Amino acid sequence: MVRLDLAELAREHYEMVYRFCARQIGNDRAADAAQETFVTAQRVLNKYRGESTVRTWLLGIAYNECRRLIRMRRAECVPIDLVAEPASPDPSSSWVDRDALRRALAGLSQEHREVVLLHEIEGLTYDEIAVVAGVPAGTVKSRLHHAFMNMRRTLRPEAE
Repeated sequence: MVRLDLAELAREHYEMVYRFCARQIGNDRAADAAQETFVTAQRVLNKYRGESTVRTWLLGIAYNECRRLIRMRRAECVPIDLVAEPASPDPSSSWVDRDALRRALAGLSQEHREVVLLHEIEGLTYDEIAVVAGVPAGTVKSRLHHAFMNMRRTLRPEAE
């Protein structure tokens, strides 16, 4: 069994958990979800066996908490702050159309959006995402493939 200090975990990982929750359920509910993530982590701290990284373990708890909040409020999960605003004052100078990217992500199913955010934003591997989402790694790969195909269709409709 691995010994973890909750205060240290919160200091090191709160910002990452908050950002993840904000992308899943929006800024207005992210603080509540992040707080509940650490409350749950405290409750099950003695069950952490070190089979995954602490980061993956916490994201798994946050993932479940966000899904619980979505079910409770029966709200659509819309990633609000996927990408930070451009540093330049002229948004047209950016090679990424951030609004189009946000719309493409919002158009994905919840399962597809979650794996894209975990892989592309949080940097998790297929195996880590599988642990967080509670699905096989092959399912993660399939969801990513279909999510990217759908996003390409949304972002480049003329290519169809």
